[in-house]
Amino acid sequence: MSNFLRSLLLLCLVTLSGRVLAADKPWGIDEVMGRTDAPITIIEYSSLTCPHCANFHKDTMPQLKKDWIDTGKAKLILRDFAWDPLAQAGAMLAHCSGDRYFAFIDTFYASQQNWIHAVQPLEALKSIARLGGMTPDAADKCLQDRALLSEINARKDDGEKLYGVDSTPSFIINGKFAFSGDKDYASVAKILAEQK
Repeated sequence: MSNFLRSLLLLCLVTLSGRVLAADKPWGIDEVMGRTDAPITIIEYSSLTCPHCANFHKDTMPQLKKDWIDTGKAKLILRDFAWDPLAQAGAMLAHCSGDRYFAFIDTFYASQQNWIHAVQPLEALKSIARLGGMTPDAADKCLQDRALLSEINARKDDGEKLYGVDSTPSFIINGKFAFSGDKDYASVAKILAEQK
């Protein structure tokens, strides 16, 4: 093998290994559902204003959670891929809810058509947050947290660069882009069963 080919191969390996390491980078705002030592890692990029994401969370996620996450076969890392300021606001409120993060996400998706079409959608989101135990002052303070918003946006940019995410929901399984769109449970289970 020529020196040129050896150098090219080494460059490719370094690039690929750097990409894998970067893809596995944990973010301070990552929320994990399931056991941290689960053999399958699912990263979902979603936007709270995306109707396909809401459908996935209402129709597919309950069975996915029951069969894969609750049994320790997989863990889910949910990453915001906010398409608009309203989705950013919902993501921020969920992150500020502490250990109620996934409950907030579920509630926002379940009631998406109500708050998204409200006369004042941001106020509707804040009202849902209040029902979840967040005070009005805490919600306002959360929505002014520029560092949180910056990390949400940086994590979105990272998803675009590392995985080519350009639609929601998009799913990364064990470090590789697996699929996008609102797939039914049987389709997702088949993809997960093929993981080694």
